[in-house]
Amino acid sequence: MTHSQYWSLLESEQVADCRVFTVKRNLSRNEGRKKGTEFSFYVIKPYNWINIIPITPDGNVVMVKQFRHGIRELTLEVPGGMVDPGEEPAVAAAREMLEETGYVADEIIHLGTNHPNPALQDNVCDSYVAVNARKIQEPVFDTTEDIEIVLKPLAEIPEMIRTGEIMHALVITAFHMLGLHKK
Repeated sequence: MTHSQYWSLLESEQVADCRVFTVKRNLSRNEGRKKGTEFSFYVIKPYNWINIIPITPDGNVVMVKQFRHGIRELTLEVPGGMVDPGEEPAVAAAREMLEETGYVADEIIHLGTNHPNPALQDNVCDSYVAVNARKIQEPVFDTTEDIEIVLKPLAEIPEMIRTGEIMHALVITAFHMLGLHKK
């Protein structure tokens, strides 16, 4: 069966605009086992995202600690953010790294792409590694960003994930992609 044989889209309407994402209500009809059943599905439509693992020449990862309003706690992450309309993901990765940390790199390598939450969202997140990252300026934060820069040895990242010091799923995915890239 093709995807359209499961659910037919009958109508779609935007029900909210929340600056960094919109919410759509999609009325769909089941064409599979429950043929004819209609149901409204809500889809969050954010911009595409990137994250980037900046690695310094001495093997440290440039990470950021920031407050996340969804869980109301600090998280330990790699730099990341939205891809602006018309912007290439690799350009967004370099931009976000510079803005959030003040670092640039000799080389930026694409590690892979994932769907952050395909049950509710239609965007992708591209992950990158920045080779030989070095600080050239102070960070330039957005109006809502309050970020602390933290250097962590790359060799310690797996243990930090195992113990829950790093819990952000997209960051864990990026490090997993980095591990696959090195093989």
